[in-house]
Amino acid sequence: MKLKLVPFAVICILLSLNAQTKRTIGTVDRLHPELDQYISPGAEIEILAEGFGWSEGPVWVNRLDAILFSDVPANKIYRWDEKNGLGVFLDPSGYTGIAPRGKEGSLNAENRDESGSNGLVLDANGQLTICMHGDRRVAKLEDWEKKSFSTIVGKYQGKYFNSPNDLVFAKNGDLYFTDPPYGLKKGDEDPLKELDFNGVYKLTPSGKLSLIIKDLTRPNGVAISNDQKTLYVAISDPKDRRIMAYDITSKGVENGRVFFNDDALPKGDQGNFDGLKIHPSGTVFSTGPGGVLIITPQGKHLGTIRTEQKTANCAFDTKLEYLYMTTHMYLTRIKL
Repeated sequence: MKLKLVPFAVICILLSLNAQTKRTIGTVDRLHPELDQYISPGAEIEILAEGFGWSEGPVWVNRLDAILFSDVPANKIYRWDEKNGLGVFLDPSGYTGIAPRGKEGSLNAENRDESGSNGLVLDANGQLTICMHGDRRVAKLEDWEKKSFSTIVGKYQGKYFNSPNDLVFAKNGDLYFTDPPYGLKKGDEDPLKELDFNGVYKLTPSGKLSLIIKDLTRPNGVAISNDQKTLYVAISDPKDRRIMAYDITSKGVENGRVFFNDDALPKGDQGNFDGLKIHPSGTVFSTGPGGVLIITPQGKHLGTIRTEQKTANCAFDTKLEYLYMTTHMYLTRIKL
């Protein structure tokens, strides 16, 4: 077999074209050397896809070898993978018309705004569980081919939820989810709002639903520590940006305290505390002012992945090779 040598000039052109197709954004703000344990020096924030109204809720799915994420205003879930790039996975994703919304309650252009899916998570069996803003319910994808889903829970004491936002499964199967009013056009003042609070709930595998927190203005992202003892809840209220921590008990939670707030952060940073993910080390990766903050379980801020845009949520792939981030109109990632 005769080998053909590629001219050096051609190699240079190919490398140049590859460099041009890779787009990056932002920087990494390293406050402590420990950050190098998570993000190597020189790591860049790569733009994978763009053009979204508000990207949210990323989750890595092994069976697809892809990241799924929501575009809330577009009422769609997208998928992205290395081989095929970007594609629509589910449309509609969060509003199908089963709950009151607007005067007509139809899937017209006006009612699509902020009505799609938000948080996404996989249960222990690998089934996709979805926070549906427009339908005001938590649902499960029943069929990956036909894209059919069923309601897991849609009401509390006979009243519609506000708009389930983010969710996490405990190892024992309990599902925790937050319910701010972001999916309602007028928020707390929306005439369709049936609950006079914005709660955090627990749903057991047997179907028992309980309200475990009701005194938060804007409960948003939610996560559980690796030892299953602590529930983290991000508060996206711009007037009181913080992350709360609670001790998990058999009856719910107790001992609520501030885990982290924005007191020591630059005052001009955009964004509120939103999505949360827990690294195997226990370190918290939280979207918030400036991008994605890396915070130890003791509350020490190691640094920030500064994305230049308000960043809603983040997710690890199974191999912990990348952190994927839903960054406003972008899907981004950084090498871990």
